Amino acid sequence: MRLLHLVVCAATPLRHIGDLLALLTADWQVQVIATPSAATWPFLTGVESLTGRPLLHRMPRPDEPWPVPPPDAILAAPITFNTVGKLATGVNDNLAVGVLNEHLGGTVPMVLATHAKPELRAHPAFTAHLRLLAAAGVTLTTLSYPLDWPAVTRTLAAAPPRGAGHDRAC
Repeated sequence: MRLLHLVVCAATPLRHIGDLLALLTADWQVQVIATPSAATWPFLTGVESLTGRPLLHRMPRPDEPWPVPPPDAILAAPITFNTVGKLATGVNDNLAVGVLNEHLGGTVPMVLATHAKPELRAHPAFTAHLRLLAAAGVTLTTLSYPLDWPAVTRTLAAAPPRGAGHDRAC
């Protein structure tokens, strides 16, 4: 079965992450990777029993192996204004953003289901960041209320592999 990295941020849709996981685990092995803030939310306590994999939320220590196997696809849902900004500007200060950054220039399909209040969606940097991410081949969708997790999973299923044209040389 294919492996999906599900990156989750601290936003109200996280209260219903079990509904998304129920949909995803039918077709994917799911590795949940939480931002530090999201990792403190109680809604993630059952992740390991639902996915068979531990919740990852911190960078490994120098004596620990890299805990994240390579994915076949990446879904960030919900992804917040803050994490979109970090990803678009290359900030790499936690495991969740690091995984997204690591794959931004590659070919693995990546879907971001953004969740931000209207005031933050209107911020000019947010629009610019989404344009930059779309130009990098990321598939974007908006997660609003009522939550439509099936639409998010359909977007993931339809996300094309990203071409070598998006790979960046150092």
